[in-house]
Amino acid sequence: MSYFYAFVIGGGLCAAGQLLIDKTSLTPARILVAYVAAGAFLGAMGLYAPIKELGGAGAAVPLTGFGNAIAESVFEAVDREGFLGIFSGGLSGCAAGITAAMVFSFIAAVFARSKQKT
Repeated sequence: MSYFYAFVIGGGLCAAGQLLIDKTSLTPARILVAYVAAGAFLGAMGLYAPIKELGGAGAAVPLTGFGNAIAESVFEAVDREGFLGIFSGGLSGCAAGITAAMVFSFIAAVFARSKQKT
């Protein structure tokens, strides 16, 4: 059943994003930022943990999961380091994901040739 819940929750998040793209005048960039902010907000309110527990990777991998991970990292860093944890928590908690995104983007840029859309 865990695969089913991951599919339903992850697919629901993707379907909601696609509906926002199709039915509103919001740009994809604004929708992505809204997803990260929503994940951080739901994590701060304690509402994202049950969703992530039920949906597993279906809730942890999308951008809402990234926002939630940043919020959790900041809270942990504030508990450990105090006020300075506000600034260091998000980066230290998500450093592996950010680094992987940068490395794979660089590799893709080396092997792919970018061109203007016509």
